[in-house]
Amino acid sequence: MKHLTIIVPDGQNNLSSIVGAYKIFSRANAYLQEAGKEVLFSIQLAGISKVVDFYDGLFSVKPHTHISAIKQTDLIIIPSLNHNYEQSVHANQELTEWIARQYKNGAEVASICTGAFLLASSGLLDGRSCSTHWSAANDLKTRFPKVKLQADELITDENGIYTNGGAYSFLNLMIYLVEKYYGRQTAIFCAKVFQIEMDRHSQSAFIIFKGQKQHGDEMVKEAQSYLESKLDEKVSVEQLSQRFAVGRRTFDRRFIKATGNTPIEYLQRVKIESAKKSLETSRKTINEVMYDVGYSDVKAFREVFRKITGMSPLEYRNKYNREAATH
Repeated sequence: MKHLTIIVPDGQNNLSSIVGAYKIFSRANAYLQEAGKEVLFSIQLAGISKVVDFYDGLFSVKPHTHISAIKQTDLIIIPSLNHNYEQSVHANQELTEWIARQYKNGAEVASICTGAFLLASSGLLDGRSCSTHWSAANDLKTRFPKVKLQADELITDENGIYTNGGAYSFLNLMIYLVEKYYGRQTAIFCAKVFQIEMDRHSQSAFIIFKGQKQHGDEMVKEAQSYLESKLDEKVSVEQLSQRFAVGRRTFDRRFIKATGNTPIEYLQRVKIESAKKSLETSRKTINEVMYDVGYSDVKAFREVFRKITGMSPLEYRNKYNREAATH
């Protein structure tokens, strides 16, 4: 029998990803039992404290055991953390060291949402792909520059390390892992029981682009503000660099370093975010929305929109604007 360890970190406030992981794997085990087969995983919750409180003491979790009692495990699940990542990482160093040792001894590791901060602090994500909640992506990139952040991906799978996007999308990762370990049939059964959509691969449609402004380059901040004020116009990056009296290559380099995007990519994302809001809230046609954000070529607009959101403008409007979709 394999061993599954669901980590209960200290000082964190996300209970759903612990309970969800426990319930789905328990149900997968039960499905095997009902078919007269052996249970695949023994499941233990483990931490460094006897009791961990959640939501100001409204709930509490009592882990089965201390991590030091688990000499070897096959799969580790790290739940989502609270938003004070620095404090969470600092409070759980014993856990991260244990996770790194277990991985070295052959265990696979899966992080849920912002649990990626704990996993990254172990060093195991250096040079590897990683996803997390889109709202925490810039922070993760800043704190752990060696990590290959894939913020659009719902699930990453590399060398026995799995990560996933944000919030309740962890359910998709659990189904993914059930399929990996138990097989497709068990995964389909669990997906039906818990009513989780299978084979989702992207969190692009859920991303709200607010612009990466947590940097200290004032010139780039001014350039960002300028781009955001010219949504309905075509802006030349050459003209923009001249506006700030720097060479084009220097301008591009500084912009990428500060925001993670080229100026063109940034402008595209700002335009598409504006288009998304318009499609969600207004009765405007796709063409009207397209013109509002400075596009005149329907094909080009559709391609950029799909690249950023994972769906066409029409699909997006039908999904998020019921009133407009019925007219």
